[in-house]
Amino acid sequence: MSSLLETKIAARQHALREQGLLRQRKVLSVDHTLNTNASTSSPRFVFEGRAYVNFSSNDYLGLSRVPELAEALHLGAQTYGVGSGASPLVTGYSDAHLALERELCALTGHEAALLFCSGFSANTALMKTLFDQQDIVVADKLVHASIIDGLQDSGAQLKRFLHNSLESAERLLARHQTSALITESVFSMDGDCAPISELSALCRQHNAWLIVDDAHGFAVLDGYNNVDAAKLIDVQVVTFGKALGCQGAAVLGRQALIDFLVSNAREYIYSTALSPANAALALAATQYSTAHPELQQKLLENIALFKQLCREVNVPLLGSDTAIQPLIIGDARQTLQVAEELRAAGIWVGAIRSPTVPVGSARLRITLTAAHAAEDIAACVAQLAQVLSRVGVPLVTERQAADDHR
Repeated sequence: MSSLLETKIAARQHALREQGLLRQRKVLSVDHTLNTNASTSSPRFVFEGRAYVNFSSNDYLGLSRVPELAEALHLGAQTYGVGSGASPLVTGYSDAHLALERELCALTGHEAALLFCSGFSANTALMKTLFDQQDIVVADKLVHASIIDGLQDSGAQLKRFLHNSLESAERLLARHQTSALITESVFSMDGDCAPISELSALCRQHNAWLIVDDAHGFAVLDGYNNVDAAKLIDVQVVTFGKALGCQGAAVLGRQALIDFLVSNAREYIYSTALSPANAALALAATQYSTAHPELQQKLLENIALFKQLCREVNVPLLGSDTAIQPLIIGDARQTLQVAEELRAAGIWVGAIRSPTVPVGSARLRITLTAAHAAEDIAACVAQLAQVLSRVGVPLVTERQAADDHR
């Protein structure tokens, strides 16, 4: 006889499977057929004995495979060991962590930084620690789940403005005594950018903090990832698992904010610290990306090539100018079918479905990196056009997708 929990689990899994929403892990391995210097080849991996070109990674600059950074991780482990051994407030905070925090502050102009093991934990810790039931917070309609979870835990009153709409944001700021406005720099599912300068001006006008989740913009987006960032942004959350190609995250802001989080953020107080070896690696990756601007340029060239080739074969994209290139299909099962047919051709793209995106807006999320070779981008677009034509999926145009957000 099944227990109540076993019955509940089985029923929910069955429902997800029927809806095309069941999530399952896949064991991937290294493609050993690549040249020894993997950083010169398009990102690939092996699944069930077959090699695939990876168009679903957030490793935008290709740094996860750079030999110099592998050596930095090795040296960090030799110097500090492979783990931190304790929470930061016990014995887990080392000079490796301090050096990374100082480098991030020097790069962005913020006074202080606080390291976390992931971007999700950084966002949730910031939201649930900084805000409480006395606060009214305004946030973009499409902010990340980690922000929503943290705000719900905080008890703050959340008001959401239409995606990237200055008019909608201004109406909410004028109507409520708002503590902060929250947005992302690059939105992870649509690939578009927030109007940071304009939102900053609105926040100054209404005496509210501007908080930016900079996970997908840090180290790749021009304009405010520099010493002037702190002039526009009160709190900036950066992650190391995207463009820096490694692990961890940081909250950047005023010294008083960081001191407050150190004393009150439960995720920080009660978690084992990010390993010093990973902190040393993130420091090396930050310095490497700054020293090699040609990687950002190569990424921009690959984005432009992909978009041009899609236009030539009438594949309608969402209008993003970033490494995230969504193609909205709508139906979850059809989205899975297209992704599976692409995989049959050796091309791996993400099939994003509810609840990650709203019901009816399932999509392929194609991500480009500086490491992709032009011939692999061309092959991806050619296969994409063939599969879409063969399957006969009615696609959502850029204008329709924009209208859905309003």
